[in-house]
Amino acid sequence: MAASKMMQFVAVPQTLPHKRSVEERVQDFGEIYDRFRPERAAEQASRCEQCGIPFCQIHCPLHNNIPDWLRMTAEGRLEEAYELSSATSAMPEICGRICPQDRLCEGNCVIEKGFNSVTIGTVERYINDTAFEMGWVKPPVPLRERNGSVAIIGAGPAGYSAAFELRRKGWQVDVYDRYDRAGGLLMYGIPGFKLEKEVVVRRTRLLEEAGVRFHLGCDVGAPGQPSFAELRARHDAVFIGTGVYKARALQVPGVGLPGVVPALHYLTASNRKSLGDEVAAFDDGSLNAAGKHVVVVGGGDTAMDCVRTAIRQGALSVKCLYRRDKENMPGSMREVKHAEEEGVEFVWLSAPEAFVGEARVEAVRAVRMRLGAPDSTGRQSPEQVPNSGFRLPADLVIAALGFDPEDHLAMFGEPELKVSRWGTITIDWSTMQTNLEGVFAGGDIVRGASLVVWGVRDGRDAAAAMHRYLLNRTAEHDALATAA
Repeated sequence: MAASKMMQFVAVPQTLPHKRSVEERVQDFGEIYDRFRPERAAEQASRCEQCGIPFCQIHCPLHNNIPDWLRMTAEGRLEEAYELSSATSAMPEICGRICPQDRLCEGNCVIEKGFNSVTIGTVERYINDTAFEMGWVKPPVPLRERNGSVAIIGAGPAGYSAAFELRRKGWQVDVYDRYDRAGGLLMYGIPGFKLEKEVVVRRTRLLEEAGVRFHLGCDVGAPGQPSFAELRARHDAVFIGTGVYKARALQVPGVGLPGVVPALHYLTASNRKSLGDEVAAFDDGSLNAAGKHVVVVGGGDTAMDCVRTAIRQGALSVKCLYRRDKENMPGSMREVKHAEEEGVEFVWLSAPEAFVGEARVEAVRAVRMRLGAPDSTGRQSPEQVPNSGFRLPADLVIAALGFDPEDHLAMFGEPELKVSRWGTITIDWSTMQTNLEGVFAGGDIVRGASLVVWGVRDGRDAAAAMHRYLLNRTAEHDALATAA
């Protein structure tokens, strides 16, 4: 397509890739969208207005060069589009799948109001999946090898991003993760219908081919495992990107009944089963929704992952209980739409009051809510409607209220590591460094539970800061050696 054929949003309607039918997609955990055909990807990319102030780029945490690679796609310059797409992101093929584009780039597209936004995420996925198929994606090869080494704790989005950028600059990189597979949340927390696991494995292989060493099943600070102090002594710098995995507890009677489970336990069991693992808690039914009435409590993207997983497992009914209304839901509206299509019932403006049952949970006793006065953030606070109780049958209740940091002082055995009152690691944002010399951190363990793309951004920023730190350290070492 010629360069003059941009700004086609008036003549060309927004079109997404073919979406599998509900009847087909609920039978498996495959991704629900097909990939764009080349001519369709070029056509949709040509809808970009090429505006002077690209709000899509501004509202992307990575500040991806979106208008430029859209234009290249429209002009058929796909390899150049890939090079530009990957210049700012260590995993564009993953972000293209799981970023909530409706809240970020696409939601801020200047043509959104009258003509629907450019389908940025699906074009990004098309560019980078094509790049893998064509063999354009190569392991990062540094211009020169450097002697310094870096330890990265956590093989999730922030750790992947930091490892990619540091290896590209020539540093020796070792990644330590307590799980048996790399990927963290990407592997065990996000269902396959949003992110097929081969996509994550493919990215891991690329890092391994680049020379990144993964130490899996390595729980830093645990008995018989390397201590945090040992890693600091072994490496010239350390990056902490462990994420947050401690479920926020429901503070209602009956929360301890069998059948009331945290979201991540449920999703991890499902993902492991899909990967072919033996999962006792899934096989004995305690983390399996098949044949059950399921109630998910929460309104974020994790709650959407849970309800859509339960549908695929063969639940008798799936209800999502959320204390605010649809307009105030924090999760992606696209995910809500997918869930509604697949048969999930949303019970808006409702909250659990108690879980009831004898040997295990049998029902949720809930109460109606209404939105009251705004709080300090400007968001209306939910308040209980008097005498509005009702009951929902439930054989499985999944708590999806978000995540908090674990006790990293206990995990790492490092009492000097400074943390906030919320348990997140405190850093100097100008350097991404903690209060400990040569120790950096980023992602959810610093921000609190957030988006994958922010983890990628923090890993990239921390890698740049660590590169500067290591260069200065090397220069000081060389100066001392010369003086001696």
